[in-house]
Amino acid sequence: MNDFIDYIILPYKTYSTLNILLEIIATLFGIISVYYTYKRNIWVYPTTIVSTFIFIYLFFNWGLYGETIINIYYTSMAIYGWILWQKNLEADHKHVDVSWASKKEYIYATLLFVLSFLFILMIYYFRPVIQNGFNISFINQCKLYYTKIDFIDASTTAIFLIGMWMMARRKIDNWYFWIIGDLIMIPLMIYKGAVITSVQYIVLLILSFIGLSNWIKSFKNSQKIVS
Repeated sequence: MNDFIDYIILPYKTYSTLNILLEIIATLFGIISVYYTYKRNIWVYPTTIVSTFIFIYLFFNWGLYGETIINIYYTSMAIYGWILWQKNLEADHKHVDVSWASKKEYIYATLLFVLSFLFILMIYYFRPVIQNGFNISFINQCKLYYTKIDFIDASTTAIFLIGMWMMARRKIDNWYFWIIGDLIMIPLMIYKGAVITSVQYIVLLILSFIGLSNWIKSFKNSQKIVS
């Protein structure tokens, strides 16, 4: 048990106070954003933008380029989702209606997964260039060699991209992808020494189950009103 605690604490001994503080702030805003998501509240997007901006910096420093890319995507999708939700607000100007994804949207989601997965692997191919400040002289060191963590990172990135896309389109199914991604990210972040972030994913996992239940109830209630 003590060895596990030491393993968790050890990385933070080398982190700067600023990085630890940024991780805490990003984690808190990430949790708040998911709370607003399951409440179907448009404030999910400004809180998401704060969290993702910070994580872009942190993940890049940790060498998780897939997660860096996904947070850049999150930021752009937050703006996209903010616009979509703004156009579909209920009478209180805060909440939105939700629905299930269609077969056509799942085809798009599958395509998004494949393209995202391959794109992240391409990013890792150029790892020597990226790690050396995008110095093109290191291009000869690029090799088609990937670790298990690379494949896991690429997979979770693709899964989260689908979740974010479906969330922007107000699809209940988005929660399934958040749940799968959170289950993978919890041990991955512990392995990477980012324990504070792993705690965030534990909280997000719990909120995702609550959010799924909440959105399903909301959809059923809206169907009763229509009928």
